[in-house]
Amino acid sequence: MPSSDEPKKPKPQSRALDTGNNNLEGLGMEELLNLYDKKMATFAEGEIVRGRVIKVSGSDVVVDIGYKSEGLLPTQQVTGFDGQVKVKAGDEIEVFVERLEDSSGYVALSREKAERMLVWDRIEEAFKADEAISGRVIDRVKGGLSVDVGGVKAFLPGSLIDTKPIKNLDALRGHEYNFKIVSFDKKRTNIVLSRRAIVEVEQAAQKQVTFGRLEEGKMTHGVVKNITDYGVFVDLGGIDGLLHITDISWGRVNHPSEYFNVGDEIEVMVLKFDPAAERVSLGYKQKSQDPWSDVVVRYPLGSKVGGKVVSLADYGAFVELEDGVEGLIHVSEMSWTKKVRNPSKMLTVGSHVDAVVSDVNVQNRRISLSLKALEQNPWDTIAERYPVGAVISGKVRNLTDFGAFVEVEDGIDGLIHISDMSWNRRLKHPNEVLKKGDTVQARVINVDGENQRLSLSVREFLPNEWENFAKSHNVGDLVVGAIAKITDFGLFVRLADGVEGLAHVSEVSRDAKVKLDKNFAAGDSIRTRIIKMDPHERKIGLTTRDVEPLTDEERTQASSEAAAEPAAQESTEPWTDG
Repeated sequence: MPSSDEPKKPKPQSRALDTGNNNLEGLGMEELLNLYDKKMATFAEGEIVRGRVIKVSGSDVVVDIGYKSEGLLPTQQVTGFDGQVKVKAGDEIEVFVERLEDSSGYVALSREKAERMLVWDRIEEAFKADEAISGRVIDRVKGGLSVDVGGVKAFLPGSLIDTKPIKNLDALRGHEYNFKIVSFDKKRTNIVLSRRAIVEVEQAAQKQVTFGRLEEGKMTHGVVKNITDYGVFVDLGGIDGLLHITDISWGRVNHPSEYFNVGDEIEVMVLKFDPAAERVSLGYKQKSQDPWSDVVVRYPLGSKVGGKVVSLADYGAFVELEDGVEGLIHVSEMSWTKKVRNPSKMLTVGSHVDAVVSDVNVQNRRISLSLKALEQNPWDTIAERYPVGAVISGKVRNLTDFGAFVEVEDGIDGLIHISDMSWNRRLKHPNEVLKKGDTVQARVINVDGENQRLSLSVREFLPNEWENFAKSHNVGDLVVGAIAKITDFGLFVRLADGVEGLAHVSEVSRDAKVKLDKNFAAGDSIRTRIIKMDPHERKIGLTTRDVEPLTDEERTQASSEAAAEPAAQESTEPWTDG
């Protein structure tokens, strides 16, 4: 016996014969029975019929399908996910006849089977008519996606999902789309779909609409589709346009991602449009006026401006004055006194700097700036600070073959020429007197502010070798020296450091038929007598006549002493006879 808690099914009720004609008067009993049998014969198990809901009772829905008995449909088959029954008395629904009469005398019905069969019919009709159907992506499977089409599972191959490869197929799960049916086999319950066919048609139609509104020089709208290092691809509606990085802003753009994100809706200008090649060049900066159009007015020559250092190069620094307008501070315009080889020693990227406009070239879109123009040129007043005759103290900063540079003040160097480093010595290199880093006293001997030159001398702060020699020697004295140079007219003899004398050929004892260089050699020690001293001309005359030559012992000693002194340089004095 059934449990008392189970809901009782309603008792079946006989249905009046519905012939579609209410006028049955005049028909005999036999005719009525024949008509009834003919009507009932139209119902068969496994068919889909249309019925009217009589009532919803517990776990069953009573449906009148026009049969002699009412049909029963499980309530759960018409109950939604929210638990609410989706039908009510009076609604007409299509149901599947499972059994014409069950043990209780009712017709057993199924809504699920009816819907499934109807879906297959609709799918088949759509396939034959080449029409689109709607479905929901339910899962990712091998080779593509599984799609629910009205309760029937269909397969969507990965190659037919879109016109372009989809990187993340999981992102499509749960979304509803329209599809074309590629293949259909009802017996094998096999359905293959294509979304790409729908997309291609939509894009083609959209592309024609887009072509109709694109016009060079006009504004249009689009959606950022992709961002690369060289620009942004914008979906204009079925066709992509390229917004090159150079057309994003009048100013400097390091990367397009600084301005846009994928999915942004933007307004752009059509710069070039080739319908045949389906190429569109876009501009974003063209929405605003070119800042260079009136740059001469806003940045006149000599005006002081400020900006941000945006880039450094070997030859200078680029300064952004405003969006789209940059100026260059060349290394030669960074300091009056310093030779700037690396701009990073003076400026840093991102820092604010003030400068003076020195040149504006609108045609080449160049503005030249000067940093040093903000200050007075220290060389303009150099003569006032360091007049000729003034004594300065400074550190030797650098040595060259021709002299030494001494730092007088920050950025100001004075030159001590090699000729001003000694009274009489003929130096081969300044390092014989000065070393880099030495602190020296020097006298200003010339000032040239226009050519930025300051000449110095240290001679007076060094011993005067010639005067010292003259004070300790007289005409007639015997002296020992080393032959510095041999000429046709005589022998130059180094008597002391920076002091030379000339023994004229007429004053040299020798065989007159033999040339001097055959009897003497440079570097030989020799004894001579002073026969002439001229303090003004700084010339000394020598003779070897009536002079005892050096002994071997004296010659050896003299050579040893000469070797301990700095090597003498050949004389270049214009000595002549007498």
